[in-house]
Amino acid sequence: MDDSKNKSEIVRPTKKQQELLQFIESFIAQHGYSPSYREIMKGLNYNSVATVALHVNNLLKRGHLKKRDYSARSLEVVNSKLNSGSLPTNLIAPSEEKWLIDKIEFAFRQIEELGGDLKHTSLDHLYVLVGSLRVLGIEGAAQSFIPRLSELKKRQSEAL
Repeated sequence: MDDSKNKSEIVRPTKKQQELLQFIESFIAQHGYSPSYREIMKGLNYNSVATVALHVNNLLKRGHLKKRDYSARSLEVVNSKLNSGSLPTNLIAPSEEKWLIDKIEFAFRQIEELGGDLKHTSLDHLYVLVGSLRVLGIEGAAQSFIPRLSELKKRQSEAL
């Protein structure tokens, strides 16, 4: 690469290269670390690790990827949408999804196990939590909590 080229002259990635960049970016967002060449090979249905290495090296030369160091799993997308601070508001990794559902399940259990009066604020809190699942696009989990919300609302009405 000519040293006189500045960053604005970086050649745009091809369709295949863009696909690879998006895969790496998504993988990092999901797992917190970059994929191995084998994971890239499987994820993009390449035939060999050598093909992955060829594409990665081309992206490194073009300035679309960089390696933090010479260790495994050190790839970074240079102009990543995820690194620029413009994250979509409903981007959530599967591990975060599981954590969130577990926390909401815990909140439901705590309130369901209360004997006696059910506070209106507690029920409102659960509605907000279930609503957050919908906002994040986790509709299946949100739907699974609806019958429990209905039961708690019924219990609250009977107590009045």
